[in-house]
Order: sequence, then C-alpha cells, then structure tokens
Amino acid sequence: MASKSTRPGPVTSLLLKIRSIFGRNIVTFVFGLLFLYIVSSVIFYFTSTHIETYQVTQGPLSRNETYTGLALHTEALVSAESSGYISYYAREGDKINANGAVYSLTMAKQLDSQPVLSHEDLIEIRQNMLNFSKSFDPSNFNKTYNFKYQLKGSILQYAGVTGNTSTPVALTMEDLQGGSPALGVSESITYGDQTISKAGTDGIILYMKDNYCGKTLEDLTAEDFNQNSYRETDLKTDKMVSVGDDIYTIISDERWSLIIPLTEKQAAKLSNRSAIRVKFLKDDMTQSGSISIIEIDGGKYGKIDFNKGLVRYSTDRFLDIELVTNTVTGLKIPLSSIVTKDFYTISSDYELVTDDSSSVSFLVSERNSEGETVTRVVKPTIYASFENEVNVIPGEDQSVSASYTYYVDTSAFKKGDVIIKEQSPQEKFIVGDMAALEGVFSINQGFAVFRRIEILDQNEEYAIVARNTPYGLIRYDHIVKNADKVKEEDIL
Repeated sequence: MASKSTRPGPVTSLLLKIRSIFGRNIVTFVFGLLFLYIVSSVIFYFTSTHIETYQVTQGPLSRNETYTGLALHTEALVSAESSGYISYYAREGDKINANGAVYSLTMAKQLDSQPVLSHEDLIEIRQNMLNFSKSFDPSNFNKTYNFKYQLKGSILQYAGVTGNTSTPVALTMEDLQGGSPALGVSESITYGDQTISKAGTDGIILYMKDNYCGKTLEDLTAEDFNQNSYRETDLKTDKMVSVGDDIYTIISDERWSLIIPLTEKQAAKLSNRSAIRVKFLKDDMTQSGSISIIEIDGGKYGKIDFNKGLVRYSTDRFLDIELVTNTVTGLKIPLSSIVTKDFYTISSDYELVTDDSSSVSFLVSERNSEGETVTRVVKPTIYASFENEVNVIPGEDQSVSASYTYYVDTSAFKKGDVIIKEQSPQEKFIVGDMAALEGVFSINQGFAVFRRIEILDQNEEYAIVARNTPYGLIRYDHIVKNADKVKEEDIL
C-alpha cells in the first residue's frame, strides 16, 4: 500500500520561509532594526523644529556695577613738639574728644615685660585678617604691605609694646582737660618726666600717614587714581622720636567723600540721580549718599558725599563699592520668549451679578434651532482687568462705582455674540472688540500654554516681570525661549 505524503500547514510554511531567509543570523536582523531606528531619528532631528527652553529665575535685571573709589577726608598730620619715647593712649581708628590724651613722651624708655595679647585682642586681630583675606585682590598687591604695617602696629599697640591704653595714675581727668587747640596742633602738659599730648579737636585717630593726606578735590589728578602709586607709612614706633616727627593723623569731620572714575556711559546713566545707595564690599554694609558728576583732567568722575560711616573706613584710602542702581526685582525671562495674544474686551457693566464672587459670569442672548430667544450663562477665563478712566464733572454725583475692562479668552465666545444685562435686557453688548496682552508659553504640562506677564523693566536681552500676576508665571517655571517657533497648545 502506498505511503501517505505529509505536507506542512500554512503557519509552518511561513516559519520555514522566515528561517530560510534569516537562518540562524537573528543578531543581524536585530542590529538592522536598530540601525533603521537611529537613521530615522537623525533625519527627524535635523528636519524638525528645535525648541529651546528656559527656567524662570528671580532677581534684578543685571548685577550692579562695582567701582573703586578714592576716599577724601578732612584730616591733618600732628607732629611731635618734643623728643622722647612714646606711649600711646588712644586706640587707632577710635573717636576721641577734643583735649583727650593721645600719647605721652618720656626721656627714659620704659621697660616692659614680655608682651601678652588678651583674648579679645586676638579675636579682633583674627577678624581684621579675615576681612583682608575676603577682600584681597591680586592685582592690588601693594595693599598687602599696607595691611602688614597696620597689623604690626595693632599688635604693638594691643600688647603694650608702644605704650599702654590707660592714663597714668598720677593724672586725673581734670589734668587732661584744657583749652581747644586748633586742628593739627596738639596741646602738651608736662607731669614729672612725662609730656602728655592732647587732641586739638574731636576726631578719629590714625597712627599712619599716606601720600594723599591733606589732598582736596581741587588737588586731584587722574594719576591719583592709580593705586600702584599709593604709599602708606606706619607711624607707630618703640624708638625715640624727635621734634617734628609725624606722630598721628586726625580726621576731624565725619563728613567724607568717595570719588569714582566713570565712563561716558556710566556718567550719563548716573547724571539724573542726586542720591544713591552704596554697598561697601569690604564688609557688605550699605548706606546712602548724595552723588554728583564732576570732571578731573577731562574725565568723568562721580563724587559721592556721606555724612556718617567714616569710622568703619577711616584706614582705607581706596574702597571697592557697588552702586545699588538695579532696584527693580521680579521674575527674569529672555525677550525672545515674549509673545502677544488677542483677547475679547468686555466691560464689567455687563457682568452678571451672582452669589459666587470668585468668578465672573455673563448672560448671552441667542436663538435656538426653533428660532426662539434663549439665554445662557458663560463663565469665561479672565486673564486681566483694567480700571476704566472716569471723567469727573464738577457738581455731579461722584459716588459712581468703578468700571473695568475684562480681557476674556476668545474660546469662551464667538464674534458677534450678544451679552445682555439681566435687569435691563434691552442693553446689549456685541462681542468683537479685541486687545492684546503680552505673555510667554509655559511648557510645564508638555504643551504650550499662554501665561500672561507684566513687564517692569528690560534691557537688550532680558525683561523683569511682576510676580503673582493672575494666570502668570512663578519661579522655576519652564517656558519656551524661542517663542516664534511655537503656537499655543503645540505638544512639545
């Protein structure tokens, strides 16, 4: 008997064909699919529109500009009227009253024990070193030597090597009081082998001098602002001083000035100001001063006058400052993100009075399919409302409530819709008037959503917009940077 032939079914045949095509080389098939995916992704990337995003930040439009100012004081050098070894009574940088004891001279050098600094003195020295380190600028290395001399003198003074800070026991307060010598002239009183010198006026005592001491505004030249030419001399010493040697500098007026070099652009920007807020980078303190624009050797300079704060900066001839001119703060966005959107404008006079004060409603009159007049309530999204100006006519009742113009999303109405007043149906408003609002496209939800903005300030690249604007932005929102390539509700 003949054997029965067996033929494969259709599914088996399909599997056999696939196997005959690919055989065991399934890896090649998988890599082929990956290659096609990569090629298609590259083609899609180069042919599609690229959308740049920007995260909304908060702050001023730009950083305030910094300057280095030259300080001018009312000051004078005081010289020794006799010879001897000096002991200091007034601490450097502190204020002293007129006739207060500043120093004494003796012909015999006093023998002191091994100098020891107190805990409070060490803390103050460390703080001075920390302040210098924070404000150190390698381009002005000459300040390092000035600080070295200042620190050395402070240590000598604190340790008592250059004298003690207390008045001699033999002297009373009445002994140290007397007449009022002129500025720059000290009065001396002799007790035993000590000659006590008193301040000629109220002021701040500095045991240093520099090559700017006594300079006035009329004396300044452009070269004076070159810090490399600045020279400072420490006047503290434990050696014998002679008649005529400079002992200390006294600043007799709390009023002082900072002179800052300006470019033409900076001068123009500051020319309309009479007062300005100044931040001192040395200690981050701020205070206000009056500002004026002056000329020195044909260049523009700013003159900032202060009437306080000198005691903090009396030892500084050059001060790094920041002029606080960018006072407008808010949310910072690029100008390229800003777009405009049209809205229907509707008067609040046609607002429907309801118990729900949280939303605005309007009563729309229309005809149904049977030709009958019917009404429906519409609660649109109000993106903005602006109070209308009212012309006040003398003699008339002024108790009229304020009227507003609402900016309504166009999706809520069709052009030509009729809005009526519930109490006066004969009064009608035809929807059609439009106006634009500025905004940006937010992409927090994966598609472009219009968010309204109110611009407070702007420059060539960025704008500062108000916070807490209805339907507006908040900090850290993500928006479209190149808004001209996006439409509202585009999926991104």
